[in-house]
Amino acid sequence: MKIGVDIRALMDERYSGVSAYAEQLLREIIHQDQKNEYYLFYNSFKDLHPRFSSWESERVKVLGTHFPNKVFNYILQKVFGRPFLDEVLGGVDLFWSPHFNFSHFSKNTKNILTVHDLSFLRAPEFFSWRKNCWHRLLGIKNLINRSVKIIAISENTKLDLIDLFQVPNEKIQVIYSGFNSLKLSDGENFNTDFVNKHQIRTGFLLFVGNIEPRKNLDGLIKAYEILREQNLEISNQLVLAGAPGWRNQHIYQAAKNSKFSQDIIFTGYIQEEEKVFLYRQASVFVFPSFYEGFGFPPLEAMSYGLPVIASNTSSVPEVVGDAALLVNPAFPSEIASALKIVLSDQKTRESLQLAGAKRLAIFSWEKTAKEYLQLFNSL
Repeated sequence: MKIGVDIRALMDERYSGVSAYAEQLLREIIHQDQKNEYYLFYNSFKDLHPRFSSWESERVKVLGTHFPNKVFNYILQKVFGRPFLDEVLGGVDLFWSPHFNFSHFSKNTKNILTVHDLSFLRAPEFFSWRKNCWHRLLGIKNLINRSVKIIAISENTKLDLIDLFQVPNEKIQVIYSGFNSLKLSDGENFNTDFVNKHQIRTGFLLFVGNIEPRKNLDGLIKAYEILREQNLEISNQLVLAGAPGWRNQHIYQAAKNSKFSQDIIFTGYIQEEEKVFLYRQASVFVFPSFYEGFGFPPLEAMSYGLPVIASNTSSVPEVVGDAALLVNPAFPSEIASALKIVLSDQKTRESLQLAGAKRLAIFSWEKTAKEYLQLFNSL
């Protein structure tokens, strides 16, 4: 069987979220599958073929078109519905789209679509106007309707698909994401300038993720203020590690206006070795997001033995199970109370750490890839 794969998500220079998911899952699928052929599609005005050359083998080919992305997406795909992506690849039996994107296929090609989350419909106020326009132009309903099968990465996403688009239950299959622990040894490739630049002290409260409204960081900053004001003996820093997202000025302003601003640290984008350092040196991981399709950071934190506090909304409870203290992200006082418990109660810390180690066993790329291959072969 010839299987086409949309790898346009892998054109990002830095992989995170969907791009990290697509890269790790596709590598494992190709590793496991010794029978089918894979044709990977990309579009770029620049010739990116050398960048993807490591993917190629006897059974894997990388093929692309070379239009400017705006021309390809908004004119060729959106207006004219051409070219058919399967025909660019020379014809395929099945085409897998790891994420929403502008794409059209010939009638004979079966398309499988992975849906990570529908936060842009549930809470459009968390996104920039550019992002909201992009999502509207994509024609999400048409993408969903023309797919023969939808893969949801959580039960929460499945319920959203049914609720928002009336997708038949039998058309959706839930396949949980895999997870790989970061495996860097102590000090490997680590630049101590990172610590010196941010003046980070061991034992801080840690958040990892993009700095954007959906992550509820102004709520976390408020919770941190409550914690410090009510517990004078606590002096742990709050470290917010991640690249700037959109509509985030109020977050930076909240930190600047805080009476504890000197202890609230934004690191900006972090390298993998810097992330490992943060997980190893923190006291507790906090993930107060309003909405997540899945959410890798809590699992990463668990893999380094960190007790986790996470929101009780969207897919987060599915992912963390009983291995985290769950809080209502709308109430900073509840987040502050959970932080106090984890920082002061050793038994709670140890219980969460033990539960976290067990929870990680549920998620593996090997298992995820196996379920994808079973679906591919069944079609």
